Amino acid sequence: MLNCGLIGLSGGGKTTLFELLTKARAAGYGTGRGVAAVPDARVDFLSRMYHPRKTTYAQIEFLDLPGLPPGGGDRTAANRLLSEARKSDALLHVLRGFPREGLPDPDPARDLEELEMELVVADLEVVERRLERVHADRKADKAELPVLERCREALEGGRAVFAAGLSEEDAGRLRGYELLTGKPALVVANLDEAAFREGEFPGRAALETACREKGYPLLTVAARIELEIDQLEGADRQAFLEDLKLTEPGVQRLCRAVYRRLGLISFLTAGEDEVRAWTVAEDTPARQAAGKIHSDIERGFIRAEVASFTDLEREGSLAVLRDKGLLRLEGRDYPVKDGDIINFRFNVAKGS
Repeated sequence: MLNCGLIGLSGGGKTTLFELLTKARAAGYGTGRGVAAVPDARVDFLSRMYHPRKTTYAQIEFLDLPGLPPGGGDRTAANRLLSEARKSDALLHVLRGFPREGLPDPDPARDLEELEMELVVADLEVVERRLERVHADRKADKAELPVLERCREALEGGRAVFAAGLSEEDAGRLRGYELLTGKPALVVANLDEAAFREGEFPGRAALETACREKGYPLLTVAARIELEIDQLEGADRQAFLEDLKLTEPGVQRLCRAVYRRLGLISFLTAGEDEVRAWTVAEDTPARQAAGKIHSDIERGFIRAEVASFTDLEREGSLAVLRDKGLLRLEGRDYPVKDGDIINFRFNVAKGS
């Protein structure tokens, strides 16, 4: 399952956002874990069509990581707080865009820079330790050295590892070190209700510039008010969302942004037993996608029967798609597209 760590300075509303995304109560201390079902109108449509015994949405696990104290602090403590973040597939930088008693005036661009520097320093320690070991160990893979040196140069200059211009092969050499600044990241500006309504918050222009220069997608949420709205019944909830000029809840916008950032898509399977969304990377070959369901289907793959969701939504049934030649048979190397509805034909004996 895809795993995203929420990181930020203390007091930024990170835990509120976690509760909004996962419907789980925060841990109180330490790392909270919760799973968000990724809202998907296509799954809803197919469920209405098939009335399955089970409906399963794609899922993202979110980690509510302990907040870092503003202004820095004990390096050992900071490294301990960040250790869980290293296990994440992606990071969400949650920044405070609202006033809070006892904290400086909100300045999300400043907080982003401080947060990034914490990650840079933590990664620099990892890289320098590894360089020492590779130099000292005569049996170590010396091909790592130029890659590690490039990382150290970037980090010493205050830049992230993903900005070091590494090739895919070089990045693969570093995967085991779980460098924080090498992970895909998004920025979430957490606002109060008034700022969210106005579309304006302190430091907005500076934050937008910083995100654009660093290549971070930027989203705005009002986690506190959205969490309150989420606890209302359907009609009341929709009315309040419309009052905030939200066409969809924050969880939906954020999950979709995470998918885009990681280059992920969902293909769909549908039947009376289950309607389900499956997460794969863009252009995953059909046979490999089949393995997400079961290894036997991948081994015994014969063909993929594929329909586009937009075609099904327009025509109303697979039978009509078949009559119109819109239900296709694709081979093992077919690159799966977002929203493909797939029935895999396979033979277990063939794959054994």
